Amino acid sequence: MKKRSLMVCAVLLAGCASEPPPQKVVERNTPLIQAPPSEIQQAWSLFTETASRQYGVDEKLINAIITVESGGDPRAVSKSNAVGLMQIKAATAGREVYRVQGRGGQPSSHELRDPARNIDIGTAYLRILQETQLAGIRDPRTLQYATIVAYANGAGALLRTFSSSRERAIAMINAMSPEDFYQHVQTKHPAAQAPRYLWKVTTAYRNI
Repeated sequence: MKKRSLMVCAVLLAGCASEPPPQKVVERNTPLIQAPPSEIQQAWSLFTETASRQYGVDEKLINAIITVESGGDPRAVSKSNAVGLMQIKAATAGREVYRVQGRGGQPSSHELRDPARNIDIGTAYLRILQETQLAGIRDPRTLQYATIVAYANGAGALLRTFSSSRERAIAMINAMSPEDFYQHVQTKHPAAQAPRYLWKVTTAYRNI
């Protein structure tokens, strides 16, 4: 607990300095793991616990995504300008969260570099995915897999691997076991990174 508190305080103090820390540019969804998933979980649990309770999203899933997206580095910025712990793009996921929350515009880069805000926005986006495009998926593990893939590559691309009709796609997913759904992503998703990302996040999830 003491170690975790010191890590969090150090990051927050760095964020308050007059000169912002240099941004670390990473390629989104590369296997960047700067610490074991369990250590990343401990470092950011102050914020992930709060976001998990607020939005009803599995805290282990939040931590697994942080592990894969940024390796636990809040300064990480991808080549496509995805920012922070959960590698959020302001103009897409950030804007959608703002819209659902009744706000205009999108989060600033400064806001997304703040660990607490980044985790809050990223978790809110996970909830939006589950309550909108992925709504109706009954099996919790299948929903988890679908959420992971949708977070990285969009829910629409995933559902179109089943049908152009969202309702029919959800029905087809519900007729599958979680194992069959996982295998479907591995062989049918058009984005090469989708099966790799699903494997990385589920592996990190099991190691937490």
